Amino acid sequence: MTSSTLPTRSPSLQDPAAPTTAVVLGGGALGTSIATHLARAGARVTLATAGQLCDGASGRSLSWLNSAGDRSPAYHALRVLGVDRYRTLFATDPTRDWLRFTGGVWWDADETSASARTRHADEVARGYDSHLLTGEDVAGAFPGVDADAVIGEAVVNPGEGWVSLPHLVEHLAGELTERGGEIRTELGECALLVEDGRAVGIRDASGAEHRADAVVVACGAGTSAVMAGAGVDIPDGSPLAMLVTTEPADIEAPVLNTPRAAVRPNPGGSFCVDHDWYVDQIVEHEDKTCTIDEAVVAELLDEASALFSGNTTLRPATWACGRKPIPADGEPVLGAVGALPGCHVAFTHSGATLALVAGELLTHEVMTGTRHPLLAQFSPDRFRG
Repeated sequence: MTSSTLPTRSPSLQDPAAPTTAVVLGGGALGTSIATHLARAGARVTLATAGQLCDGASGRSLSWLNSAGDRSPAYHALRVLGVDRYRTLFATDPTRDWLRFTGGVWWDADETSASARTRHADEVARGYDSHLLTGEDVAGAFPGVDADAVIGEAVVNPGEGWVSLPHLVEHLAGELTERGGEIRTELGECALLVEDGRAVGIRDASGAEHRADAVVVACGAGTSAVMAGAGVDIPDGSPLAMLVTTEPADIEAPVLNTPRAAVRPNPGGSFCVDHDWYVDQIVEHEDKTCTIDEAVVAELLDEASALFSGNTTLRPATWACGRKPIPADGEPVLGAVGALPGCHVAFTHSGATLALVAGELLTHEVMTGTRHPLLAQFSPDRFRG
């Protein structure tokens, strides 16, 4: 099934009150997915972004597809659905090298394995596919992993995967343009355009207006500032983060989440690596650009190299730092803004896992004017008052 044959809303079923035009602010995975889903639903869509597509957090995301660990039941359910939508996409073309289900492995520094056993028990209780393995078992299942690197016992989740978000955004943007959508890049800092208490579009840095019946703000860590400009409070908790992409390495491995490095495969035989132990060493400058000492990059890759068998040495190709989008309370912010009719928000940490399903459910809200039950807990209105 190609993008041109993906199902769309039948014109005979179109709600006559549904918006006919929409503008989506944000050129990352969430924004591009929402814009594409809106185009599938029959809207004339403009995808607008300050710079280029995928030049923010989506371009430096580990993008591990999962619902592992501990989280609220509603958030867990949404993430499981998010992974499901990627499986649907994968089935349309299993040869894509940018979307894979290689499984995930997690362990921490607890030699007693108490935390791994607790995590495993919690996942099993939720019906999440979870297995508790020794280091030798892990190496047996994934020969590229060094058994001695595993501390205590590890939790293995066979159903997990990963996606290269730049490739996903390119794929979705192609479908969006096929469906008549317009992509506007290099607009600079944009603001919501509000008239008579309603969002009616955006204004770009040049002062040009881009008007539409519905507006969706999905610009990552910049979402809070855009909404604040229209008088809507969405607290931001976005921390600094870095992602390193390596040179190609002849290793096959799952996604690895370990005490000193998180690693996932990447197209072309390279790997993407991140963690949080070095966050305080990232320097954010006045112009919002970020830098980090190359010695930290080297140390991170030393930690990642030690996870693999065969005296592996991972070498850096590129790295990038910036803000990782996370709402202040850690939960996704998805849906209509009650205080600002015509405006919807998509702001979440798990932008990779949720990108496809969030695009689908946000489109339902935009086109029907009704809250989707799966998004009720994540409404932007929870911050009012």
